[in-house]
Amino acid sequence: MLSTFSGLPRTAWVVFAGTVVNRLGYVVTPFLVFYLGSRGIPTTQTPYVLGALGAGNLIGPVVGGLLADRVGRRPTMLTGLIGTALAQGLLFAAPNVVTLALAAALLSAAGSMVSPAAGALLADTVPAERRRTAFSLLHWAINIGTAVAGMLGGFLATHGYWLLFTLDAASSLAFALIIVVLLPGGNAVAVRTTDSGGGTGYGVVFRDPLMRALLPLFGVGLAIYSLTEVCLPLAIRDHGLPATTLGLMATLNAALVVVLQPIATNVLARFRQVPVYVSASVLAATGIALTGVAHDTWSYGGTVVLWSIGEAMVGGIPGSIVASLAPADARGRYQGSFQWTWGIARFITLSVGTTVYAAAGPAVVWWFSAVAGIGAALGIGAIAPRISRRTAVPGAVPAAATA
Repeated sequence: MLSTFSGLPRTAWVVFAGTVVNRLGYVVTPFLVFYLGSRGIPTTQTPYVLGALGAGNLIGPVVGGLLADRVGRRPTMLTGLIGTALAQGLLFAAPNVVTLALAAALLSAAGSMVSPAAGALLADTVPAERRRTAFSLLHWAINIGTAVAGMLGGFLATHGYWLLFTLDAASSLAFALIIVVLLPGGNAVAVRTTDSGGGTGYGVVFRDPLMRALLPLFGVGLAIYSLTEVCLPLAIRDHGLPATTLGLMATLNAALVVVLQPIATNVLARFRQVPVYVSASVLAATGIALTGVAHDTWSYGGTVVLWSIGEAMVGGIPGSIVASLAPADARGRYQGSFQWTWGIARFITLSVGTTVYAAAGPAVVWWFSAVAGIGAALGIGAIAPRISRRTAVPGAVPAAATA
């Protein structure tokens, strides 16, 4: 599998290794509801903490992208990772709901600062023709770590929630140590070889007409994918299936993506990335929408297979497109804007998805997945020529135009 990613520079592999280590500790957030219950926090107050956790994901990418361009990739990543470890301790020790919410916001904000800087670092150090592969490697690292963390979390939680917080903090500090040792300061600073004319804020992003078109379309696709977190569990529960079915679906998704993504990256490398993204997004939206007709473990498994294949095909294509559109001195902010779009899409879905499912009915959710998901994918396909002109590599042999 690793041969798929051969030839990438050392920095890409350092980020890969650090990301795997860091995601191995992604065990607190999935079990946060259970931890709050063990602390005696009433169900009516739990949304305050979860809402604060979601709000932090809206702040962190913006700050992380800005700092990545102003002070450098490496310092920003270190700040986010050390801040994450600190926030884990504060969350564990918080005495009441107010302090729990503040610590949760700090935790998600610090954690989400890292990705924009890491994405900008890849764009700095990986040749343009290899960025798609590099971002696919990063996406693969996230899935590898998350898959293992899912198994670790359930085991550790039965032996004490303090183990979850310890592992999460330790994994963040381990990634920070990897950066200190393997990414010397001179290799991870902000790049200022061009002047984008956008100053130091996010105006450079939002004055870019392609980014104004892409971010909402990416956001729709990300929101639909987030339905697998909130509405898939409800559908499984409504059919009277046990909680272990949901765990089985999560394991199936993780295993398929981990196994298939390197294969998909290798096989689809000769095709242009936008047609691949469109095809994969249509497949994923269709698979998620078909959740509405699933009724037992096997049929749910079939839908998971479909959207997991789509996820594996997409890989790191959106991050690669954003990196190639960005001026060299604004790569952090471009990555930050994409990560912020992901944060707000997930926040809205987790906040509204349950309400729509309960009030309007499951059919509305799944039909929305099909219509909006396919529509957003086709919308990106419609602006593919503009994306290709902006991201073309001088002197490169054109890839196949179809997917």
